Amino acid sequence: MKRFEINEDPHRRFNPLINEWVLVSPHRAKRPWQGQNEAVADDDRPECDPTCYLCPGNVRANGEVNPKYNSSFVFENDFAALKQEEIVFDKSVMNPFFIAKPERGIARVVCFSPKHNITLPEMDLPTIEDIIKTWQKEYSDLGNIDYINYVQIFENKGSVMGCSNPHPHGQIWAQSSLPTQIEKTQNSLKSYFDKNKSNLLLDYLASELEAKERIVIENEHFVALVPFWAIWPFETMIICKRHITKITDFNNEEVAAFAILLKQLTAKYDNLFETSFPYSSGIHQAPTDGESHPEWLFHMHFYPPLLRSATIKKFMVGYEMMGESQRDITAEKSAQMLRDLSDTHYKTTKQ
Repeated sequence: MKRFEINEDPHRRFNPLINEWVLVSPHRAKRPWQGQNEAVADDDRPECDPTCYLCPGNVRANGEVNPKYNSSFVFENDFAALKQEEIVFDKSVMNPFFIAKPERGIARVVCFSPKHNITLPEMDLPTIEDIIKTWQKEYSDLGNIDYINYVQIFENKGSVMGCSNPHPHGQIWAQSSLPTQIEKTQNSLKSYFDKNKSNLLLDYLASELEAKERIVIENEHFVALVPFWAIWPFETMIICKRHITKITDFNNEEVAAFAILLKQLTAKYDNLFETSFPYSSGIHQAPTDGESHPEWLFHMHFYPPLLRSATIKKFMVGYEMMGESQRDITAEKSAQMLRDLSDTHYKTTKQ
């Protein structure tokens, strides 16, 4: 009988954050690729695009004119997925098979920079620190609204991730309910905390720092790693070392350290295939329901779709949709590939 080798044999890995499994099939990484190749996004953009509705001074879809902003700029989403109006709802007419309820919330857009032609890894550190401080303010302002119980900060980068505008920006959706993934995480974190009287992610981070196999970047305050249970080929997670439940808990040193790590990690992504690396990223942190949440630890997820090159992406289809998530390249291998890359953006080295 063959002895199990984690980097060679198919196996399942457990994600304790959402109580789900992922199938890992490392031997499939050797198969030839004859599937779809994505077009590489045009990286030659002007610093200011007169046709871009996010650039300073331009007119947006609703007719409003953007100010001549010179740092991060926040506005209410012109096509918001959530509405602020309170809606009266009669639960008595609910059919047990057709369950629905109104969802109240606020959606905002955060322009990271007035420059149309750069992304996070190409920004200077003061600009990234300003973005972090904007996230802090928005989390605080939105979280203090009485009906808002969760504030989701996220970014979709690249057309392959459904981003319709290349101007560097992210979004914030704040709502009255906990989103599904947050509710799953909340339940797992709370269950672990109640049972062990300690924080799941801090305990997990201690194990990762001891193993050292999946660490990509580490500084005094934060660690970027490929989670043991990662689904996407080059998925990463940033975890803070101090027991911080939300972004507003950062001190000045942590803001600076987080900015450095964000710049380094996103530069590594771009350097991997020498392209503007697409991803969806999002911050997970404590709900804003007014309760104490010692079970939470601030962390940030990056889910990039690219698999083998700038033109080959990972598809979540077939078995992933009907069975469970599956990946070929192991978390250890992708962590090593990212770790070995330079922190200096490839465009800088070519100048």
